[in-house]
Amino acid sequence: MNTENEGPAVPGSPAAPSAPPVPVAAPAPEPVAQADRPTDTQSATPTGAPADPPAGPPTGGAAGWPPPPAALPPYGAGGGGPVWGAPQPTPSPAGGPRRSGGLVSAVVAAALVAGGIGGGIGYWAAESSDNSGGSTTISAPQSQADLKREPGSVAGLAAKALPSVVTIDAEGGEGEGGTGTGFVYDKQGHILTNNHVVASAADGGKLSVTFSNGKKYDAQVIGRAEGYDVAVLKLKNASGLTPLPLGNSERVAVGDSTIAIGAPFGLSNTVTTGIISAKNRPVASGDGSGGKNSYMSALQTDASINPGNSGGPLLDARGAVIGINSAIQSAGSGGLGATQSGSIGLGFAIPINQAKNVAEQLIKTGKPVYPVIGVSVDMQAEGDGAKISEQGSGSTTAVTPNGPAAKAGLKPGDVITKLDDTVVDSGPTLISEIWTHKPGDKVKLTYERGGKTTTVDVTLGQREGDS
Repeated sequence: MNTENEGPAVPGSPAAPSAPPVPVAAPAPEPVAQADRPTDTQSATPTGAPADPPAGPPTGGAAGWPPPPAALPPYGAGGGGPVWGAPQPTPSPAGGPRRSGGLVSAVVAAALVAGGIGGGIGYWAAESSDNSGGSTTISAPQSQADLKREPGSVAGLAAKALPSVVTIDAEGGEGEGGTGTGFVYDKQGHILTNNHVVASAADGGKLSVTFSNGKKYDAQVIGRAEGYDVAVLKLKNASGLTPLPLGNSERVAVGDSTIAIGAPFGLSNTVTTGIISAKNRPVASGDGSGGKNSYMSALQTDASINPGNSGGPLLDARGAVIGINSAIQSAGSGGLGATQSGSIGLGFAIPINQAKNVAEQLIKTGKPVYPVIGVSVDMQAEGDGAKISEQGSGSTTAVTPNGPAAKAGLKPGDVITKLDDTVVDSGPTLISEIWTHKPGDKVKLTYERGGKTTTVDVTLGQREGDS
């Protein structure tokens, strides 16, 4: 949001007119040019600033697995695909930019000015009504009971969930960092969030979380998985925590109601609503730091998600967590000198069933474990399917010797077109689907070689840690 046009001056109370105004013929409307909206090519988050308000009244007129970042499918960061939901930047040390604080201050200032305008106009209207002796309005009686909301309403669910949602401030060793969201995972003080929210502070940085009641705690990273974009924090000296209940993302249906909670652009404790727009969306995206891509078979929602929502819970109509808000489709660049853009109704969340498996592994060992088939995928290949690279990178081979794919007979150049009953249309789709499973799971891979289609059983192997 650009701030230069915010907040017109507060008008005084207008004087009563001495005579009815003389009508003036309205000028013919002029044609309006439509502005182009450039595609956002950055790989930071989850989103675009709203359009600038009017200026005021007119005065006169990989070699291994996963593969390295490369060209992405329609949902990827390239070519206008979803960008990874980067945390909203936070104020840096003295002398550095303070973008997040500036936005919040601008919003507050605009609200105060608007409140002043509304107050002045409201006062004048009341005076005019009193002096005219006109109609009388009747207010409904108010009581404490009137302020209560039904437990199953959005207001009731939000009131119950907000005390378990936190705003995360991450600061790296050189002052870089950002603001994101997380939620209480268990009574032991673990917080579940996105890896890209805390990555800048994971090595020698500083992390703190703030609850909706204002309580603030220091935190440390217990474990993080770059490929899954999941991280687990542990609060220091915290007690009496209430975890959010976890739902079952496998049972989510398109059209189900959703509630997203987070800190978009630093505005903590923001609640938005929508529906599940689609399931199993293959999303590949990066955090803008040059690191490897993350992959997920995502839940798509039209609930408004913006930078700072990353890591926050996506709730169902019962108030249970069904996903972690992580990425958005981006359509343009935002204001305040940033290249982040705003919500266009295409948000993506990591299914909670997958996130839970990753979180448990991180709490147990501090390292992620990835299921693999032991091939290198050609991300530059065109056409349908995921093509196994003709050659490996460096000293590695395209098909790992004695690996799961090799044992099943797959070779370099084969094009994988299905995993179980899911159609595979690209490399990221294949990775996203594999990572919904666990090491040791048996899957069916359908592939093409020389015009012939073959289906084989593959038992997934594993790789520990990010490399």
